[in-house]
Amino acid sequence: MGHRKHSQPRRGSLAYLPRARAKSMEARIRAWPDEQGDQPKLLAHAGFKAGCIRVASIDDREKTPNFGKQLVSLGTVVVTPPITVIGIRGYSKGRYGLNSIFDVYAKDLPKEIGRLFAIKSDEKSLERAEKILGKVSELFAVVAIIPRQVGLEQKRPYVFEVAIRGGDIKKQFAFVKDLIGRQVKISDVFQKGAAVDIAAITKGKGIEGPITRWGVKKKQHKSRKSVRALGTLGPISPSTIMYTVPRAGQRGFHQRTQYNNRIMIISNTQNNEFKINPPGGFKHFGLVGGDYVVIRGSIPGTYRRLVKLRSPMRYTVSKITQPNILEIMV
Repeated sequence: MGHRKHSQPRRGSLAYLPRARAKSMEARIRAWPDEQGDQPKLLAHAGFKAGCIRVASIDDREKTPNFGKQLVSLGTVVVTPPITVIGIRGYSKGRYGLNSIFDVYAKDLPKEIGRLFAIKSDEKSLERAEKILGKVSELFAVVAIIPRQVGLEQKRPYVFEVAIRGGDIKKQFAFVKDLIGRQVKISDVFQKGAAVDIAAITKGKGIEGPITRWGVKKKQHKSRKSVRALGTLGPISPSTIMYTVPRAGQRGFHQRTQYNNRIMIISNTQNNEFKINPPGGFKHFGLVGGDYVVIRGSIPGTYRRLVKLRSPMRYTVSKITQPNILEIMV
């Protein structure tokens, strides 16, 4: 009797191995684009996912069947409170990668952020950092975002690094030196119509079988006692199970990066430009207040989860066209 071949997982599924739970609720950004230009700027911002709406706009994508016509698309609302620049970190490039050579933090930090840091910086620490700028290959701004600013119950702020690109190291240091201790809005980093990359932790599903987790095909009726199990785990010899064999395990709560998401709207609820809140607020989130963005399409993560927005790695345009929004349907 020959061995029954198991159904193969969907094409491209193995690219996401290992499918284990993320170590943290905060997604990590490990790569940054090489921005060209003389003016330094921050390459990322962050917010919290609130919910979904429908956006009616004029399709401005040339060479498409719907160009110039009205298009109703899904939009995801991300609440983006200002991020606070609390410090500067300089890296030198060594044999095995980047090595941190200095950290400079603001003097007067908010109470929620100050309790996380035992380092107290002064003017001398800034002067010492300026003297060793010749050894620095990359500069990062240490920023913090406070969930309570958008009405969430979490007290502990999220602290992460944001790359600075444009100009030389001295210009970048002078740029972030002016920002230290100040707040940066989403409109200071991105503009409407631009493309961004979204990094977030997906919604957790728990333990799932190979049919749901990998998308393999169910067996024929009455072929075995089990229909949703694999036909075989591999050959008799060698007596090992290859990593390519679909198995049951964790599904969801993975870190994912979604590329080239267009920003449809950047606004504030006080402007009354768009009625963004549905009656009673968004389900599982509540009413949106302050700055927010609307991303075209769906993005990873569940409601209230931290979402990081980064300048695109794979997509650059010479001119950004602002979308023509006709109506918001909540």
